[in-house]
Amino acid sequence: QVQLVESGGGLVQAGASLRLSCVASGRILDIYTMGWFRQAPEKEREFVAATRSGGTKYYANSVKGRFTISRDNAKNTVYLQIDSPRPGDTAVYYCAAGSTSSQRLGIQERVGYIYWGQGTQVTVSS
Repeated sequence: QVQLVESGGGLVQAGASLRLSCVASGRILDIYTMGWFRQAPEKEREFVAATRSGGTKYYANSVKGRFTISRDNAKNTVYLQIDSPRPGDTAVYYCAAGSTSSQRLGIQERVGYIYWGQGTQVTVSS
């Protein structure tokens, strides 16, 4: 099993920046891909960004150029730097981890991930 714990969420003004963190523990060697999803009220959970163990990164079109995902393997931590946030970015942000097997189902798909954190709320005020 893998446990994921997110932190760094909160209330931020539009245009400011914040960084989310996700620390993984447990069977770390099972992890191949780590990603971030988000879910706004009344909406489906959607892909935000992901990074494979080799360093390849993927972003949703809506966040390209504003969000940056990074990974510190020594600390078993993945980060999501959010720059120039907009009110439309308000959501609960979830960290997720997938294995080499699960990733065959799609790196931008929820089914591509096995483990999920509890989520951290990000609220962007205008």
